[in-house]
Order: sequence, then structure tokens, then C-alpha cells
Amino acid sequence: MAERDPAWKVLQKPSQPHDSARLHVSGEARYADDLGEPADMLHLAFGQSSEARARILSMDLDAVRAAPGVVAVFTAADIPGANDVSPVAGDDRLLADGEVICQGQSVFLVAATSQRAARFAARLGKIEYEVLPAAITIADAQAAQALIEPAQRMVRGDAGAAMNTAPRRLAGRFEMGGQDHFYLEGHVAVATPGEDGQIHVLSSTQHPSEVQHLIAHMLHLSSADVTVEVRRMGGAFGGKETQAALFAGAAALVAHRTGRPAKFRCDRDDDMVMTGKRHEFEVAYEVGFDDEGHLLGLLLHLASRCGATVDLSPAINDRAMFHSDNCYFLPNVEVVSERLKTNTVSATAFRGFGGPQGMLAIERVIEDVAAHLGVDPLEVRVANLYGPGRDTTPYEMVVADNVAPQIIARLRETARYDERVRAVAAFNAANPILKKGIALTPVKFGISFTTTHLNQAGALVHVYADGSIQVNHGGTEMGQGLYVKVAQIVADVFAVPLSAVRITATRTDKVPNTSATAASSGADLNGMAAYNAAAAIRERLTEFLARTYACSGGDVHFTPGGVLVGAETLTFGQVARKAHIGRISLSSTGYYATPGIDYDRSVFKGRPFYYFAYGASVSEVVIDTLTGEHKVLAVDILHDVGRSLNPVVDMGQIEGGFIQGQGWLTTEELVYDARGRLLTHSPATYKIPTASDRPKHFTVTLWDGENVEPTINRSKAVGEPPFMLANSVFCALSRAVAATAPDKRAIPPLDAPATPERILKAIAGHRADP
Repeated sequence: MAERDPAWKVLQKPSQPHDSARLHVSGEARYADDLGEPADMLHLAFGQSSEARARILSMDLDAVRAAPGVVAVFTAADIPGANDVSPVAGDDRLLADGEVICQGQSVFLVAATSQRAARFAARLGKIEYEVLPAAITIADAQAAQALIEPAQRMVRGDAGAAMNTAPRRLAGRFEMGGQDHFYLEGHVAVATPGEDGQIHVLSSTQHPSEVQHLIAHMLHLSSADVTVEVRRMGGAFGGKETQAALFAGAAALVAHRTGRPAKFRCDRDDDMVMTGKRHEFEVAYEVGFDDEGHLLGLLLHLASRCGATVDLSPAINDRAMFHSDNCYFLPNVEVVSERLKTNTVSATAFRGFGGPQGMLAIERVIEDVAAHLGVDPLEVRVANLYGPGRDTTPYEMVVADNVAPQIIARLRETARYDERVRAVAAFNAANPILKKGIALTPVKFGISFTTTHLNQAGALVHVYADGSIQVNHGGTEMGQGLYVKVAQIVADVFAVPLSAVRITATRTDKVPNTSATAASSGADLNGMAAYNAAAAIRERLTEFLARTYACSGGDVHFTPGGVLVGAETLTFGQVARKAHIGRISLSSTGYYATPGIDYDRSVFKGRPFYYFAYGASVSEVVIDTLTGEHKVLAVDILHDVGRSLNPVVDMGQIEGGFIQGQGWLTTEELVYDARGRLLTHSPATYKIPTASDRPKHFTVTLWDGENVEPTINRSKAVGEPPFMLANSVFCALSRAVAATAPDKRAIPPLDAPATPERILKAIAGHRADP
């Protein structure tokens, strides 16, 4: 590719505003719920289970059917095909059939003339249950030996033997909670019946092809009969990778059975109750180390609450294992992953996809070792970094592009880390109530789907006779700026202004069999596919112009000033018109599959990732030891995005990812009662970060490097890696708590999220620790 076209290396004008920025701020950006509704539109709501686990003995839906505005009511018996909206395992039901497995599960479906009427009627169903014992917590599931699959193990060396001979040894445990996606736009789908049984679905989904296939199976249709379209989502973060299928499936079922268009716009409370979250983890570890803090042996146990069905939990927990090394070489390690089945809504994909949990686990180990040695945790981090002769992960992938040591060293200097550590110590010595903490933590995040076949993408590029260009690809836009990046890539191929390129809504009838827009791979995959499509057209144009003007292809140059053909200069529009008259195809598909990936899950060995993205952050915090409240005072970030496709968009992703990670680790707490009911199911009870939580001092700098792999523009993914930069906030909070009893060489018993209650509990526990 580099030989064919050197222009792929450097885009002409990398920083461009988001393609929908003007529409966002003016309120003109249209989402699925903004489109006009025909007069016969039906609105939908689910009747939900009130029990976490029970047999359904009877359902009396007469009052539901008789409610004002109700047109139809559906149960599992009304589904013509597969009662399945799951991504892999076939265990997620559109409507419960014979049993319920979590509180809030969809049991029946109401179609009415308004959303209000549907929601009102859905509450009138009378369901008789035989309540069964339910596993709500991780401990419940462990006691019942309830697993979604057997525990997985990743091993290198002999961790037990290494710990037995290590000069020092310690053990610990801690917990980290789940997280709700809290996208601004909740789940919504609009299904419209077409002729001859076909159906069109507007869905707020990251995975249009999966929604298409599931609807086809549910309705006994072929995939060619179902078109799923996505123009934009108002946020997703993984929460619309699998979860959108439930609502899109419901809308499609009603449209299919009634012949009328149907819309499901989920209420925020119902959305939070019914849809999956980030996996909650409990971590236990034993570690052997020397006096310099080198980790000689590590036994790490990761137990996660997966919920009632499989969803994507195997892959998510696998990634937690892959990232339990973070930036550190572990010569002797055994990681055991326990995937527990509970009668709560199934956990699902969330930004980082298990990576944050694995990384926070090893950072906690590092902090514990440092506390016992009485040294700055950064010294232990640096001592354990990957480096020459220490460059292979526990799953036997060589870390060939390691820039973590350089990033850490530069950030340490530019953020004045050592000077600020001394200032924090002085502050703490002088202040008995307020205590500060500071931490510098790194990130190494693997880029690619760990399910290998998903690493592929397609695109479709049309050049019209007037020189305008239309691009379609399999990626979805959820605010992350994928559309503008792909448009820039295509514009650069033809050396035309970005304004000449129009990217259209993602549709399964234009680009088929697409992977989800996830795993931070949207620009890598779809950008390269679009490049290949555009480059194919340009090659045709080059050959045509060379023939027409009797010159060689080397005499044809696409430049911002026009297309140079020998001594002549043509506008791109003139070239397109001539090519059309000359009967040259101005349309092409493009395809890309990530090379060099080879991974065997049965032994947890191989190369599951194409490359790694790196970063580091310094966070400074202060806590009030009387109330447990805290404030993040300052954050400095240095992050590796390779040679950026769009620096402005990338910096926005870094800032947003960090703040979302901060929320996971500090304020966003999911609380279930003993019956499995989610108590934190609205903005009134669930606290996401707000503008006031952003630190006043917040700097983001892009690392001045490029990808060692030939990705588009030598760029690197940026969607998920910044999320884990927020680990520095949690570590800084732990250091602040430790300052309440500074003579103790022990890590405070702080769990995540570090709410005021947990901080107070950790202070008490740390002070009481002998």
C-alpha cells in the first residue's frame, strides 16, 4: 500500500470539526426518535418481571388488552421464529418463556397508539410466579457454583514456586463495581414494514448486522429481507453493541405482525433496569517480590458478576486477563478468571471491555507492594516495566512497540511529578483534616477484537459525475468522530476538500456482514476499507487519464490544486465527467482484514492484538477525612495515538474517556437489593461526573510518535485506551487515605467506586490496621 500511494501516510488537514458538530449544537442533528411519525405508528413497552428468578405459572393480560389505546399484546408464543436476541449463546429471550431469570426481564410486549398508553398498560399484567432461589451477588453465585462457563487460566512460569522463594510476600483483595453506560440517547428503534414481507429498521445500535441477522431469524426471513440503518447514536460506549437487539427485535415483531410501523423508545428508568452494565469484579492476589519491588511471582484471581446470560462475558473476561499485566513484565504469573452467573441483568460490553478491570487489579498489586516497601509506587512501576529481554506478555505476544518507559519519563518531567510529591507530603504534614494524594499510572491497551474473525470491514465509495463523493462503510457514529475521520481519508485519496465528501448512514443493504463498531477498531478497519475503495477508483481514473492524454500513469497527479495530467490541470469534477463519458466505473467496494493476528483461546497463547496503544496520567486529589468527600485537583495526560487522523477529535476522546473512567472509580455506584432489584436506576440515584467534577487543571498532550504497524496514517486507536488513564485518580485517592496514618506500611482497604462512604470506611480501616 505504501508503494502504491504515499499519500496514505499524511493527511492534508488532519484537524477537522466533527461532521455533525454544527447540527449537534443547533439541535438539527436527527436521531431515530426525531423522525416524523406516520399517523398509524404504534408505540411499544415491555411488561417486566418483578422477580429475579421464578417459574411463570400463569399470565392474565386481559386488563392490558382492554387498556385505552392498546392495539395488540404479544407473548413468546407470538414469535414466528427464534425467540433469541443474544449475540452468541442463544440464551437471551426477546420475551420470557416459562421462566424469568432477572428482575426487569421482558415478559410481554404492548403495542399502543402512544408511548404513554403502552407504558400504562404494561403495568396492568397479572403474572403468577413460583419464586426460586436466586443468586444476586458474586458470593451467592460462588456458593451455588453458578458459572457461565468453566473458569479460565492463563499461566507463565511457576508463580507458586517463585513466591515461595521470594524475599517478600503479601496477599490482598479488593472490589470494583459495575457501571451504567448512561448514554444521552436511550435505546430506540423504529421498524417499518415493506412490500413482500421486507422490513426496514432504524436502530440506535453499534452492530447493525447483528440486529439484522437476529431479526431475520426471529421472523423467519432471510437477512436480505431486513435492512438496518444507523445514522448516529447519542452515545453508546458498548451499551448498544448487543443490547439494542432487544428493542429493535420488539419493534420488528410488532411491525411484522400488525403491518404498521412500530417504535420502541425506552424510558430512562426502564433502560437502566433492563440493559447490561460493566462487569463488577472481586480481585484476590498473592505476590512475591524483592526489596527493589520486582514482581517475582503473582497469583491473581478475578471473579466477575456476569449476570443471567452469557452475552459477551467470555470475551470481556478474557480481555481482563490479557490486560492484567498492563505495562509490566510478569516472569511468573497465574491468572484465574471466574465468570459467575447471577440473577441480575447480564453485564455487557463497556468501554475498555474488561481491560479496565484487569489493569486496575495489577495497579492495586503495585500499590500494595510499594506500601509495604515504603516507597513511591512510581518506583515500583518503573522497576517492572517491559523492556529489552523482558518484552513478552504472559500470552506470548512480543511487545514490539513499547513506548511506555519514554512516555512515563517525559510525563514525570513535564508534570513535575517529583516536585509535586514533595509538595503533597508537606501539605499532608501541615493539614490534619484534608489529605492529598498523587499518582502516575501508565496504560498499555491491546487493539483488535480478540474474536479474530471480527477484525474485518467493508466500505462503498461512489464518485459522481460532478466530482462529489459519497462514502458508506460498516462503522457506526456514536459521537466519537468516526465519520469525519473516514471522510478525511477518502478526501485525501482524491486530494479534494473535505466538503466534497458525503458520508451516509450505515446500512446493511450497502455494506453487508459488518462487525460491531467496538474494540476501538472503527477507524482502523473502516478507514482502511474506505481507503482501499477510493484508491481503486483513483487507479482507474489514473489509467483512463493516461490513455486519454497519451502519457504514463506517473504523469498523473491528484493534488489540492487539481489533477495534473502532463502539462494540463483539470478539476476533479472535470476528471469525473470525462471518466463517466468514457464509460469508466466510478464506484468501488473496499475491504480490509487486520493482518498478523493468530491466537489460540484454548491455551491463552498467541497474538490477539495487532498493536498496543500507550499512555500515562498524573492525578492529584484531596479528600476531606471528616466527610469522605474528595476533589480531583489536577490531571496531566500524555497519550499515544500514533500519527493522529484528527488531533482535535482524538483529544476530545481522551478527555471524555478519562472523565468517564473517573466516574467509574469515584461516583458511579450500582446498588441492588436482596431481591435483585436495581435501586440506582435514574439520575436521581446514580451519579455520573458533571462539569464540576472536571479538574481545573487538565492538560492533554499527544505523544509524538507513529504506529509501528502500517495502519491508516500510522495512527492508533483512541476510543477505549484513555478510559484507563483514570486509574491514576483511584490510586491517588488511595494514597490520600494512606496519609491519614502515614507511618503504616499497608495499603488502605479502599474499594471502587471510591464514594464518600467507602473513603470513610477505608480511613477507619487503615487507622485500625495493626
